[in-house]
Amino acid sequence: MADKKIIKIYLYTRFERLWHWLQALMIICLIITGLEIHGTYRLMGFQTAVNVHNFTGLSWLIMFAFFVFWLLTTGEWKQYLPTTKRLFLVIRYYAWDIFQGKPHPVQKSKGAKHNPLQRLAYLGISALLLPVQMITGLLYYLYNDLSGALPLEVLAVMHMLIALFLLNFLIIHVYMTTTGHSIFSHIAGMITGWEEIYETTKIADWETQATRKK
Repeated sequence: MADKKIIKIYLYTRFERLWHWLQALMIICLIITGLEIHGTYRLMGFQTAVNVHNFTGLSWLIMFAFFVFWLLTTGEWKQYLPTTKRLFLVIRYYAWDIFQGKPHPVQKSKGAKHNPLQRLAYLGISALLLPVQMITGLLYYLYNDLSGALPLEVLAVMHMLIALFLLNFLIIHVYMTTTGHSIFSHIAGMITGWEEIYETTKIADWETQATRKK
């Protein structure tokens, strides 16, 4: 595909980009302060870490509600509908083909921003991990007022385990941003909204079935 012309399309809206970077900053802040609260290191002091963690967590919860509202009202939720078509080709690409210089089996396009593997990953995180993390964090925050809805030890373990999963995803996500046409092309796309794709890229039928109907 090296002989095909690369063009740019406007793929990510301003709100989408703002939410992406704000969420990234909030998750990083929550991980840093959360680890200090657990006594992993001393950076800003226990009480300050608690205050920053609580404020950031509540802000994240409010922002997430706006994000869900945006998904539902714009129809962008359809971008996250899971599919197994070409899934194993994408897995093979990241596990082997990418190191052989082969093209990605599913190119990005306006109606299909995420490949099948991304859809599954983002759906699992957004629909499962993030809500559970927010709920456990809120129960943790309101523990004294709720008279122990769950044992504190259970909340603490669940909250920390999901935080470690999110940290693992964050590391993988940063690595995956370097696998575009150039090392910074995907990052540039999430900053400017303009993503590089091949000029001949077309949306496959299985990708458009969900986006044709509003």
